Amino acid sequence: MPISVSFILITLIAGGTGSVKLARGLSKVTEDLVVVSNTADNIWLHGLYICPDIDTVVYGLSGLLDKSRGWGVMNDSFVFMEQMKRLGQDYWFKIGDKDLALHVARTHFLNEGKSLSWVTEWIRKKLSISTVILPASDYHFETRIETPVGEMHIQEYWVKNHAELDILNIMYEGIEKAVPSPKTLHAIRNSDMIVIAPGNPISSIGPVTSIPSIRMELESRKKKVIAVSPLIGNQALSGPASKYLRAMGIECSPVGIASHYSNIASNLVISESDKEYENRILNYGVDVYKTNIIMENEQDEIKLSDYILKTFNNA
Repeated sequence: MPISVSFILITLIAGGTGSVKLARGLSKVTEDLVVVSNTADNIWLHGLYICPDIDTVVYGLSGLLDKSRGWGVMNDSFVFMEQMKRLGQDYWFKIGDKDLALHVARTHFLNEGKSLSWVTEWIRKKLSISTVILPASDYHFETRIETPVGEMHIQEYWVKNHAELDILNIMYEGIEKAVPSPKTLHAIRNSDMIVIAPGNPISSIGPVTSIPSIRMELESRKKKVIAVSPLIGNQALSGPASKYLRAMGIECSPVGIASHYSNIASNLVISESDKEYENRILNYGVDVYKTNIIMENEQDEIKLSDYILKTFNNA
């Protein structure tokens, strides 16, 4: 399938597993793509600073991603984790042996005083990734889940507890300190279009769009912002988005997505099977576009990306 490459600047606001497919697709149809990656699921474990969403994007764009898992490095081994288990240490968060090297290098540079943006750029160059990847913020803040048994980091809730506990509240702890880098704001301000990936609106996209200065920029440019629905009907394309939306009192449907994003995005791409929701979405002042949003392979990723590019370029 021939790919026509554009040279317009696109900023993609992304999480991890639910976003990396669109990041891959867009990277193949535009020469100028910037990915602004969620950092609120970053976590300190075993003395290492781990950035799950950034790393999923890094591995996805470098061709190293284990697509069957949706995270980590393909063909990785887990000897390190087996030894940690043997030593009676926490082993609920799986770190592959190849993946471990990235966390060690990142932590080393952070301990030297380098910023997360600097480290991410260093990783990008080392892995020969052409797409620019920017952390939403260099300041640590994190998504916390309040449950009946206590409050916990989102990784503990999702990975350690398998998202089985009831959710009382979801918070972005420390977001008031989360100032984006000048490069991140510059990318948003100068983009021809801004795409919100079909990641979890609460845990993957929400932390980025809730940073005050980023939200202000998106609100002022919302006609250029295109959100891709992470739902088909009331079912999430991946992960626990449905559960998180319901916990926050948001309707679990494309209408709920439109309502949630209506202050920052004037355009919503939904599944062609969800046309029944169109009129209700329009009531929120959000324009509706319908196509296949399921990305099962590279061709689907490119096709959706091409659709976005052709539909919204110079719109």
